[in-house]
Amino acid sequence: MAKGSVRKKGKKWYYRYYVEDASGNKVQKECVGTESKAETEKLLRKAIEDYEEKQFVAKTENITLGELLDMWTEEELKVGTLSNGTVLQYVNAIRRLKKHPICQRKLKTVTRDHLQELMDLLAFGGDAGDFHCKDLSPTYMGNFHSVLMQAFRFAVFPKRYLSYNPMDYVVRRQKKEHVDIFGTEQDTEMTGKTISSEDYRLLIAFLEKKYPYAVLPVQIAYFTGLRLGEVCGLTWQDINLEKQYMTIRRSIKQNTAMHIIEVGTTKRNKIRTVDFGNVLAGILRKARKEQAKARMTYGELYRQNYVHAITEKNRTYYECKYYDSTEDVPEDFSKLSLVCTNKDGTFVHPGSLERSCRMAVKQYPKLEGLHFHTLRHTYTSNLLENGANPKEVQELLGHSNISTTMNVYAHATKTSKRTTAKLLDKVVGID
Repeated sequence: MAKGSVRKKGKKWYYRYYVEDASGNKVQKECVGTESKAETEKLLRKAIEDYEEKQFVAKTENITLGELLDMWTEEELKVGTLSNGTVLQYVNAIRRLKKHPICQRKLKTVTRDHLQELMDLLAFGGDAGDFHCKDLSPTYMGNFHSVLMQAFRFAVFPKRYLSYNPMDYVVRRQKKEHVDIFGTEQDTEMTGKTISSEDYRLLIAFLEKKYPYAVLPVQIAYFTGLRLGEVCGLTWQDINLEKQYMTIRRSIKQNTAMHIIEVGTTKRNKIRTVDFGNVLAGILRKARKEQAKARMTYGELYRQNYVHAITEKNRTYYECKYYDSTEDVPEDFSKLSLVCTNKDGTFVHPGSLERSCRMAVKQYPKLEGLHFHTLRHTYTSNLLENGANPKEVQELLGHSNISTTMNVYAHATKTSKRTTAKLLDKVVGID
C-alpha cells in the first residue's frame, strides 16, 4: 500500500505519497491541500485510494491550470537552481495569477487565445471577473511570462499532460507611451527620479519628527546609493569608519511566501565595497553612540537581532528574528549587529521605510514621486553630474555592466544638459 504524510508550509497543508513511475521506480508526489489539516488528510486518503485502485495519480483532464502551477512550484521551481529572490518573485506572481478565472479552467481547455488575453490584460490593465489589474512594467511582466512558459513546458515534459506548449505562440505586447506632440508645456524634465539637496533636507526634517527610525537608513542611502534591502542588512562589522568604506554582503526583505523577514544575498549575489565621505562617517559615529545609549536605557529589555537557517527541499532561507535578554535564544541562532534599528534594538522593516517615504509625500506634495529607491537614483545622478567616472559609479552601485548604469540613470538635470550642450561653443571660441 502507498505511504503518505502531510506537512504545513506557510498557511497551507500539503500531502505527499509514493507511487511508481513509468520505469517502475518509487517517486514522491506532493500536492497542495487546504488550510485545514483534517481536510488535507482526507485528500491524501482519497489520492492513495485512487492510486491503489486505478494506478494513476490524477487524470490529466481533471487538472486545472492553478493545480499545474502549484505542481510546478513544488516539483521544479523550489528544487531548481534559481536564487531565493527569483523564486519568491515567481511564487508571488503565481499567487496573483491564481486569482484570475483562467486558473480554474481545465488544463487541456486552456488555449493560446486564453493566454494571450491574460498577458494583454497584465500589459494594458483591466478586469476579468473579480481580477483587477493595472498595466504592469515590462520587468514585472517578465515574471508572469516566465512562470507560464516554464509551467506549460513542465506540463509537456516530463508530465506529458499536453502535447505542445501554448505559450510558444503568445506574443508579449507592451503599452506604448503617449506623446503629446501638440502640447505647450515647456518643462519636459522627468520628475520623481531624483530629489534636490533642499528636498533631501526637508525629508530628513520630516522623518526626525514623525519616523525617527527612518532617518539613518535614508541618510545611508543618500550618501552611498545602497538599495533598500542592503541598507536594512548592513551590520557594524561591515563598516570601517577609519578608512571610510563599507562592504555590502547581504540584503533584508520580506518573504511573503514563507511569512518571514529573510536575510539573503544582494542582487545577483554580488559582494561589493562602497566608499563614503566625512559627512556620512560623522553620521555613523553618532548613530553608534546613540545605539549604545539606547542599549543602556532599555537594559535587559533591549532586543538583539538574530538569524537562523530554514531548510525547505534543497533551499536554505535565513530568517531574521529578535529576542531580549530575558528570553532563551535557540542554539542555532546567530547574532546580527545591525546598523539600522528601532530604539528598542529591533530591525527596521523594509516596508516601514517605504511607508515613511509615502507619508512624506502626503505631507509635502513637492516630493511627489519620491520612494526609497529615489535616493539611489539621486546618488548616481549627483556623482555623474559632478564628473565621476561612470565605470567607478557602476562598481559602487553593483550593476552587472556599465550600460545599465548609463541607460537607467541617463536622465540628467537641466543644468548638466545645458553645460554639455554649450561645450561646442568652447570649441569654436565662444564663451
